[in-house]
Amino acid sequence: MLWYQIFQDGPEYEARKRKSSFEPPNIALKDVRDAVPPELFERNTPISLFYVIRHVVIVLLFYHLATKIDAVAAVAAASLHGYGGLVTSFTSVWLRTVLWLLYAAWQGIALAGLWCLGDYLPKHIPKRMHTDTSSTNSGHEAGHGNLSPHALVNSALGLLTHSFVLVPYYAWRSTHRTHHKATNHLDREETHYPATRRTFNLPHGRIAVKMDYQEILEETPAFTLFKMFMRQFFGYQLYLIHNRKGNPKYPRGTSHYKPSSMLFTPEQRTSIIISNIGICAMLALLAAYAYHHGRSSLWCYYVLPWLWANNWIVTFTYLQHSDPTIPYYRKDQWTFARGALSTVDRPVFGWVGRALLYNIGHDHVAHHLFSNIPFYNLPRATEAIKPVLGEYYNYDSTPTIRALWRSFTQCVFVEDEGEVVFYKDCAGAGVREAVGATDAGVGVEGGKVWGDGEGGEGRSGEKGMEKGKEKDVERAGGRAGGWLSRRGGLVHL
Repeated sequence: MLWYQIFQDGPEYEARKRKSSFEPPNIALKDVRDAVPPELFERNTPISLFYVIRHVVIVLLFYHLATKIDAVAAVAAASLHGYGGLVTSFTSVWLRTVLWLLYAAWQGIALAGLWCLGDYLPKHIPKRMHTDTSSTNSGHEAGHGNLSPHALVNSALGLLTHSFVLVPYYAWRSTHRTHHKATNHLDREETHYPATRRTFNLPHGRIAVKMDYQEILEETPAFTLFKMFMRQFFGYQLYLIHNRKGNPKYPRGTSHYKPSSMLFTPEQRTSIIISNIGICAMLALLAAYAYHHGRSSLWCYYVLPWLWANNWIVTFTYLQHSDPTIPYYRKDQWTFARGALSTVDRPVFGWVGRALLYNIGHDHVAHHLFSNIPFYNLPRATEAIKPVLGEYYNYDSTPTIRALWRSFTQCVFVEDEGEVVFYKDCAGAGVREAVGATDAGVGVEGGKVWGDGEGGEGRSGEKGMEKGKEKDVERAGGRAGGWLSRRGGLVHL
């Protein structure tokens, strides 16, 4: 790849963009399921534990290498002693800064990988806890019950890996499962929820003029970069703390740390408390580390990599579903299959993404269709489903930095009206529009869809799961107004 190509769109994205008219897919999930070899659904505890142990060793190896940074910088500076004190000092500072930043970025990827493993963990846990079962990578795989057929193993690994990166495991697992059961559903989606025309108080599309969009949405490139920085490094934690960029149907004060939050059912509150205990235990360990080794050591060895991990997590989760060519659905137009296919596979970080992020970006379409396939079988599953999905398999080889900037600047809002909608940019322009939308109950067989857990739940299943939660939300006040304002007001992270 030539240097300038990192700023170019991939050919797959360009091909989707040229198909400006979009017809929602009517693909039977049974046909997709039948294309996947049965052995790909088998979970193997020893294999999963090998990957977890291997990943812990990688994290420790990065930490060990970081302990040598100051010594390496000192030796390099000493070798230039003959050039004068100023050169020696400058070399030492410059080299230390570069090496610490490299460590933070790579250790951040490793910590994001722990999060990924946790997401693939338990699908089923003891009934007395009544918690749902999806999460993110060691944590993500654990949350989906994919590391082991044993619920206790999944729960223990998920709680440990997520707590280590300061993510409340059971709370995240609950909302992540909802995300899987309502992907790109404009009423029930949980994460990276799009703003609408009404959010920005924009005039109706039929009467809005260029000046309206410029006055409300236009901003300087510097401010756009600032917002992007804030969203990348702090957005995930803000979402966990007070539902930033989550579904606005929840009332103010909604939090993943609050057991009584409308995000959870009353039966889940005990598990939310357990998640909080895990976070408190990790914070206590970090405080003890700072006491014995100093706050600067804590900052360099843990906090900086942790911030980078949050950046990487936001990067690949945002790009999985937020794209100018990918639709959102309302009401009867949504089905489990259509939601799952509103996903984009991307070769995030190339071989590094496969080795350390466990295919979280490369094979996310297959993961959404069949979230109980272990991550090490996802590449084969992806190849198996491609012929069945045809043009509805979404892949994008656009370099990550370009795709991130493109989505951040072009995925600004969706229309308040319409059953199938696409993102529009700051000028109110979109690249696709829906045609031939039909109310198809496709992808549902006997009230179930193939792909979520042991058989999964389709429209009827996920509606049943959400019914009590939605009633609680309505009683609490419905959509929480004012969570976003004009771009000149609250920062839109």
